[in-house]
Amino acid sequence: MKNKRKFKKFLRAFFVLCVFGALVVAGLNIHMISYSDKYTLSPQDASLLEDVDCIMVLGCGVWDGAPSPLLEDRLKRGVEIFDLGAAPKILMSGDHGQEDYDEVNVMKQYALDAGIDETDIFMDHAGFSTYESMYRAVEIFGVKKMIIVTQKYHLSRAVYIANKLGIEAYGVASDYRSFSGQFSRDCREVLARVKDIGTTIFKPLPTYLGEAIPISGDGTATNG
Repeated sequence: MKNKRKFKKFLRAFFVLCVFGALVVAGLNIHMISYSDKYTLSPQDASLLEDVDCIMVLGCGVWDGAPSPLLEDRLKRGVEIFDLGAAPKILMSGDHGQEDYDEVNVMKQYALDAGIDETDIFMDHAGFSTYESMYRAVEIFGVKKMIIVTQKYHLSRAVYIANKLGIEAYGVASDYRSFSGQFSRDCREVLARVKDIGTTIFKPLPTYLGEAIPISGDGTATNG
């Protein structure tokens, strides 16, 4: 009987802890999304911004040397708002941590094929996470104001991180179509938002830094 009472107390405490944790997670997600909503624009409204340094397109996977469908939509939107005159430069930030896996050169080739001049295309080869992409945008490329392009489910976190790191950042969603597996991505994003609220407070260094490459210069300096 004594052990049974202890077990019931444990279950009650565990339940209370789970409810508290769920409320914290929900509250932090609501905070991040509501903060970022005021920086989320349509392509047309984004094109009316002034003194924007660049458009940042976030990488998310390549398949056999071609953009994954998610990435293709991000690139399509990035090129669209570049052509609308939203910014003079476009920054492709993704994973090129291994010789046999290269997101950013695939992203650059898409922009070249769309008619963007090579000197206006910058590549961040060490954008291994959303946080690292934003941190390096400040420290390596000297970005002060930019437009971020990614899918809506990911956009609030990207915009939040960038603004908390000192960039005046706006977001444009790249949701041209729906994809299977979105529920799984949404669930991961709920936890990622909580994690990155922490990273913006403690500001850990990214995997790599390096010499400054001003975004106002020549994008061919990032070739490699």
